Amino acid sequence: MAENPRPLSDRPWLAAYAEGVPDDVAVPDISLAEMMQDAVREHRKRTALEFFGAETSYGEVGERIARVAGGLRRLGVRAGDRVALVLPNCPEHVIAFYAVLRLGAIVVEHNPLYTARELRHQFEDHGAQVAIVWDKTADTVAAFPADVRPARIIAVDITRSMRASTRLALRLPLPKARASRTALTAKPTARGVLSWEKLADSSRLPRRHPFPAASDTALLQYTSGTTGSPKGVILSHRNLLANAIQGRAWVPGLEVGREVFYGVLPFFHAYGMTLCLTFAMSIGARLVLFPKFDIDLVLTAARKSPPTFLPAVPPIYDQLARAAGRRGADLSTVRFAISGAMNLPVSTVTAWEQVTGGLLVEGYGMTESSPVALGNPIGPSRRPGTVGVPFPSTDIRVVDPDDPDVDVAPGEPGELLLKGPQVFGGYWNRPTETAETLLEGGWLRTGDIVTVAADGFVTIVDRRKELIITGGFNVSPSEVESVLLLHPDIDAAAVIGLPRPSGGEDVAAAVVLREGARLDVAGVRDFAKSHLAAYKVPKHIVERDELPRSLIGKVLRKRVRDELIAERAR
Repeated sequence: MAENPRPLSDRPWLAAYAEGVPDDVAVPDISLAEMMQDAVREHRKRTALEFFGAETSYGEVGERIARVAGGLRRLGVRAGDRVALVLPNCPEHVIAFYAVLRLGAIVVEHNPLYTARELRHQFEDHGAQVAIVWDKTADTVAAFPADVRPARIIAVDITRSMRASTRLALRLPLPKARASRTALTAKPTARGVLSWEKLADSSRLPRRHPFPAASDTALLQYTSGTTGSPKGVILSHRNLLANAIQGRAWVPGLEVGREVFYGVLPFFHAYGMTLCLTFAMSIGARLVLFPKFDIDLVLTAARKSPPTFLPAVPPIYDQLARAAGRRGADLSTVRFAISGAMNLPVSTVTAWEQVTGGLLVEGYGMTESSPVALGNPIGPSRRPGTVGVPFPSTDIRVVDPDDPDVDVAPGEPGELLLKGPQVFGGYWNRPTETAETLLEGGWLRTGDIVTVAADGFVTIVDRRKELIITGGFNVSPSEVESVLLLHPDIDAAAVIGLPRPSGGEDVAAAVVLREGARLDVAGVRDFAKSHLAAYKVPKHIVERDELPRSLIGKVLRKRVRDELIAERAR
């Protein structure tokens, strides 16, 4: 137990809450599948999804969830089974997500642009026997070794959910996949690939089929966590529902059934998943889907369905503000702009608010907290430059990073601990890492070093962890280093994050070459691209005669980072 823990009743931040925001929230004892069923019943005729102009009502969504759930059950999916989703943002992603949950099975989200190596590592870990994948990545998954490959692969052609006129367009702003496209077939191929259309044409799941319990696992979301290689974060229905309810309580003036959310964040990321797949659906919002962020696509969609709620990251706000200013586009309908996943520069806040006239506020969280745990109040008490205050039903402590049982003195920097109904239950098959991150009493170690003002506003000052945050995604330095060391010319490598003025970091590497080798930056980057997702590939690569090391030979990444920052400043 902590020697001097912050009393849980001592919540100075409550005074900063916007009017009407409760101190705590009540989380009903239901599953996300039941939450979605309620949304379908209450908003049946309203538009739930919009995708390249094509609209799907809540009633239609409910019908498709029932049919896909029925099809998955006939494929053998049962409660507790893992079902992998490898999809960009599209209607099928939403349908598949809730169909899996309706069965009591577990969704496992994946980045569809991952390399075969990255995807295989995760499939080896979770062992899903059914995967619903973008047709452009189906060949990649089907080529896994027999002991890793799912027994059933359902391929999704996302263009089938677009209007016919859109499908005929030559310039669709879709993500680019490395794998070749897999043709859709009505029958299984030798590798067990089925078409989504075949699955979606199944008979409905019987209404009497039991719903999962609130305490059941709903989702495995892979993250590098606070250290190390990607791990599956176990999130229950209650965790995810609690965070959606906390978000709903946090935003004063939300109009149920009338909000228009823009899904520019990928749903395979915890931030996009919660804000769009659960929060938006829970209030009967219209969710406008984008398979990737594209300025022209967003501004075009805004003329048809003006956004009212935009969850995004700072670079997106910067790009949209500049584009709107140049083109005279109207973004004044965005009443709620929530930034997360990386620090939000004050300059971005200023630019956005000048163009839109609305507020842009920053929040904080991590996959292990479903993910949102803190936020700036949406109102005059917000404080740019901080990550805000704890959400309702959320408590914090600031502790000695080397001894989390000891709280630091008020106002002093220390590691942030979180506690609340949104905090995860552990890592999939990783008891040691779980024990290191999830402490006695349900306190979550974040790895972030913060200061807390007397009124409860939290400012991040450093990171105990060495993860790199780029574009809102976590990159494990050790993972990138292991790939670089496979290059025949590289003898040693240190990977670090170089801070960008606009927020976030660039992946950078310092390398020691083998004797006689010459540094070919383009060649090294091309090599890394064949093993890593694009956002993990170092943008900056520098040569060193040697790397700084500790007495036991460990590379001192912090010293490498400090040296590169100093060199850039010269």
